[in-house]
Amino acid sequence: MAMGLEAGDYGAFMEKFELLPPQSQQQLPLHGLTFAIKDIFDISGRVTGFGNPDWARTHAPAAATSPVVLATLAAGATSVGKTVMDEMAYSINGENAHYGTPTNPCAPDRVPGGSSSGSAVAVGAKLVDFALGTDTGGSVRVPAAYCGIFGLRPSHGLVSTENVIPMSQMFDTVGWFARDLSTFSRVSNVLLPLPADNIIKQPTQFSIPKDCFEILGSLKDKTYQILNASVAKRFGSDAVDNRNLGEFVSDNVPTIGKFISNFSKSEAPSIPALSVISYVMRCLQRSEFKANHAEWVNTVKPNLGPGIRERVYEAITSEDGPMEDFHALRTEFKSALSALVKDDVILVIPTVPGSPPKLRMEAAALENFRARAFSLLSIAGLSGFCQVYLSIPLGMHDGVPVSVSLVARHGADRFLISVAQELYETLKEETKKAWSSSDSSP
Repeated sequence: MAMGLEAGDYGAFMEKFELLPPQSQQQLPLHGLTFAIKDIFDISGRVTGFGNPDWARTHAPAAATSPVVLATLAAGATSVGKTVMDEMAYSINGENAHYGTPTNPCAPDRVPGGSSSGSAVAVGAKLVDFALGTDTGGSVRVPAAYCGIFGLRPSHGLVSTENVIPMSQMFDTVGWFARDLSTFSRVSNVLLPLPADNIIKQPTQFSIPKDCFEILGSLKDKTYQILNASVAKRFGSDAVDNRNLGEFVSDNVPTIGKFISNFSKSEAPSIPALSVISYVMRCLQRSEFKANHAEWVNTVKPNLGPGIRERVYEAITSEDGPMEDFHALRTEFKSALSALVKDDVILVIPTVPGSPPKLRMEAAALENFRARAFSLLSIAGLSGFCQVYLSIPLGMHDGVPVSVSLVARHGADRFLISVAQELYETLKEETKKAWSSSDSSP
């Protein structure tokens, strides 16, 4: 791997190289755009490093290239290299003990978010027009939020994960980043399949759960008020539903009763029902990670960075737990969430629970933040639904980027992006109004 790349790269790249699109006489949809590739995607003839030097050392060059990379090249884009990622994709921080932590272009004293850290930084720092990443537990959504850019976790199974190193197949998705909605939509139009009826509908309702914003979000950025005002202005006040998501999940996911008492006594701010959802997703993810990678870890005994080392060894040595209950809860949760967002309803939630953590944050505080983050991230993760990130706006509040996520039913990815395009200008207007008001108040 080529190390010591120039400082102007924000530490985003593992190695630089060009992959050129095919020569074509026609104007291709991504003509003239450059992109970067997370070091989890196979490229024929190159070693896929998976964020760890020992992985790179013990694996041969890939025999084939990821279909997503091929599709992007075929659409006219040019790749400029592979990006740094968290080791074995097992973190949402973006810190890599071996290759360095990519510098967050929005907030250099804070983590960039992982595990697709380098891809998000390359886009946020304007080194490329867009980038490819993967999202299992939040690895596109989190760095998108931290770096102030757009990012998509598509519906599970909608975009090919062939020739992408698996982390946990039950949750693995391929996603992408861009700085603006125009580029984001161009890439999405190439990589997302067309819907069967090819008709983009209008949203019928926006569920903006008060508990998610008041308990898991940040109140000081006024995101909850901005969202309510924006939806009411653009689609009418009747389109707003503020029911608590925690209560809805508790009432509609029967198996939660087997776990919820363990999560109702926490001193940290939480929504117990969503803490259960997060716990189940992480247990299922851990089980699949063990099946995928325990043999390699036990044989090679790789040098893993702090935080990653503990998480990996916990995964490969832990018991699986009551898997039958986990799978039953997952099925019930998918059914409940499908009922909530039926008929083109949009669920709106915070992407992450506040500002990006500072670099080298104390471990206990970071773990608390991570637990609250997964209460939000697991909603799309466990259900398999799509989740598109919107920056509100493409700017900063109190020195950090602010984010919000829109969630729609499985397969409604193009619908969700269409709603984002329709709502975004109103969101920016209401954000400017709310922040100007708060800045001028005594």
